[in-house]
Amino acid sequence: MQEENPLEFNNRIPLDELKSSVEAIRGELAKVIIGQEDFIKFLIVGLLTDGHVLIEGVPGIAKTMTSKLFAKSIHTGFSRIQFTPDLMPSDVLGTSVLKTDNSDFEFKKGPIFSNIVLIDEINRSPAKTQAALFEVMEEKQITMDGVEYKMPPPFMVIATQNPIDQEGTYALPEAQLDRFLFKLKIDYPNLEEEVKILKSHHLRKSKSPMDELKAVMDVETLLKFRDQIHDIIVEDKIFDYVAEIVLQTRSHPHLILGGSPRASLSILKAAKAFAAIQGRDFVTPEDVKSSLKPVLNHRIILSPEKEMEGTTPEQVIDLIQNTIEIPR
Repeated sequence: MQEENPLEFNNRIPLDELKSSVEAIRGELAKVIIGQEDFIKFLIVGLLTDGHVLIEGVPGIAKTMTSKLFAKSIHTGFSRIQFTPDLMPSDVLGTSVLKTDNSDFEFKKGPIFSNIVLIDEINRSPAKTQAALFEVMEEKQITMDGVEYKMPPPFMVIATQNPIDQEGTYALPEAQLDRFLFKLKIDYPNLEEEVKILKSHHLRKSKSPMDELKAVMDVETLLKFRDQIHDIIVEDKIFDYVAEIVLQTRSHPHLILGGSPRASLSILKAAKAFAAIQGRDFVTPEDVKSSLKPVLNHRIILSPEKEMEGTTPEQVIDLIQNTIEIPR
């Protein structure tokens, strides 16, 4: 009798449509974006888990372009806000204006009222403007003059920042960093990808990259996928694994600040989405490991000594991960 393949499994949750839709988004972006597969994968996971994404990278590596094209692949609203040192909270949220006909005030919504919002150079604006994002990123609403304005789902903030040019920038407060599901650090393309970028640009001639993409997922389908991800199966040993990793960050000698319970929840949500986009209805330790660095790298703070030595948050995350037994 032929032995059964231990890798085969039957899903209890129908994930074929979710997996094919994710591949469709990747296929659309691949028409324009060369490389950046991990970047795109994490954007998709952020969208599926109702999370926000912070992107850090030097200028010219298509952070903004990829984000705009990603938003276009979803049939939903999109807006872009360029943060500058003189930007005021009202420029983001909106403001009340006096109506001349009846002398009443009317709230004019700002550009934050959209579905996918791209904030370019988020660290260019001072703390007052950055703080305007606290409520909307966490509670998906804005309170203005005592009135609550709910954001229509989906609502996702994709923010970019430049790690090199620090003149005229303001460090993001920890409370705001904690509201981002992921912080993605994007690097230069390799030689092969650079050649493909040059050839693609040459062949495109005067065509706009935005004209080459079409929307492949609507809001109703996205919300259905989010419900399916909530139902992904998680065994007790996975809960223990996530909790132990985050607990270690709070007592590690290389760190002065560890992950919060929100970090644990973010790892779990991301791991469930990683499982779903691979067509599995259960979480494995590998799904958790895929989530650790982008979830934790902006939530932990190195000790001054380790920072001076050039240690990175990712290196400490690796150290912690290697000390914890992987559940079987």
